[in-house]
Amino acid sequence: MSPEALTDALLDRSLPFAEWTHVGHLTAAFVLTTRLGPPGALDALRTAIPAYNEAVNGPGANTDTSGYHETITCYYAWAVAAVVADGGALDAVLADPRTRREGPLAYWRRETLFSTAARRAWVPPDLGLPSLPLAAAA
Repeated sequence: MSPEALTDALLDRSLPFAEWTHVGHLTAAFVLTTRLGPPGALDALRTAIPAYNEAVNGPGANTDTSGYHETITCYYAWAVAAVVADGGALDAVLADPRTRREGPLAYWRRETLFSTAARRAWVPPDLGLPSLPLAAAA
């Protein structure tokens, strides 16, 4: 599936669940960043991910322990936007250390990042991080 097709399928909630991987998340963030700019991409992800989770997994899809995670979404939107701002294409996004699964753990303690508070709303890094201007609008 092309990056554009994956993103469109996320947006219209037709994406096969098997395609909604970490790479799928980064791919959609990249496409939306190039289409809408960083703030628009974050807004789109904030709407699309919970709606997709509901469509695929039903009403219990976004809970205190699973589904949409605001702090992680803000982090990866920032990380993808940073790579794109440096002229990076999708392959650069996928290869960047900041976009790896463990990327956020360089800036948040595990207990903080995986808390209900961080899932539900933006929680600033507790281990330090350059400013995340996208999250300021959270």
